[in-house]
Amino acid sequence: MIPIRIGLIGKGNLGLFLLRKINHEKILKDYKIVSILDEREKAKDELSILAEKYDCDSFQDIHSFLKSGIDIVVECANIETAKLYATEVIKKKNLLLISIGAFADTPFAEILKEDARKYGNRVYLPSGAIGGLDALKAAKLAGGLESVMLTTRKPANSLSDEIISGEQILFEGSAREAIKQFPKNANVAIVLSLAGLGVDKTAVQIIADPAVTQNTHQIEVIGAFGEFVLTIKNNPSPDNPKTSHITGSSIIATLANLESEIAIGT
Repeated sequence: MIPIRIGLIGKGNLGLFLLRKINHEKILKDYKIVSILDEREKAKDELSILAEKYDCDSFQDIHSFLKSGIDIVVECANIETAKLYATEVIKKKNLLLISIGAFADTPFAEILKEDARKYGNRVYLPSGAIGGLDALKAAKLAGGLESVMLTTRKPANSLSDEIISGEQILFEGSAREAIKQFPKNANVAIVLSLAGLGVDKTAVQIIADPAVTQNTHQIEVIGAFGEFVLTIKNNPSPDNPKTSHITGSSIIATLANLESEIAIGT
């Protein structure tokens, strides 16, 4: 089988995780990252080093990158980068978008959706640090979905540079406002919103707690189906405490599901 050829945008912690797992450890035998994009001049030298280390090509131009024989683009940079490239990518390739917070920008989300339909490509959004999305989508489709509440509790030093001596609520409000104030910590809120009631009707509470060492997400959903409460306690990534350890693995799982003979939970 010819490998699925991945183009990677972003070479931070998640990008390096994917390069290591896919190209070196070959955790997905039929996949390979063949191209990396970073148009910043200051990234040129580091990009060349990474390309040599992980046996792929480096690009500093989006158009050349998209013509490099790739089958799917994986974005794992940040919200600004996602919004910069997504509409260009979707016109030519399928896109796996990690910076789901970009979808809090409704006009951007609508344009991306329309372009995906127009050009016959798809946008994939991994579940990231949470679960329960299938149940939430089912509840929404069944009708009568009443409320979705997310409570995120993280070690204080991953949410604030200030010294916090005790549990402190840093945010209460909608998912839309959460991603504005905590863009590196609220992707979970946005993916819940997309599966459920939307960014304005999904309630979010973010708590900084110096007594905890894990990133905890509690999801409470009420509707005509009944209700469910799901709690996930993730260890922080050893490379970036603001990101849950499982986030990178959820990207791998999403990629694996693309070509799977039996797709579970889609």
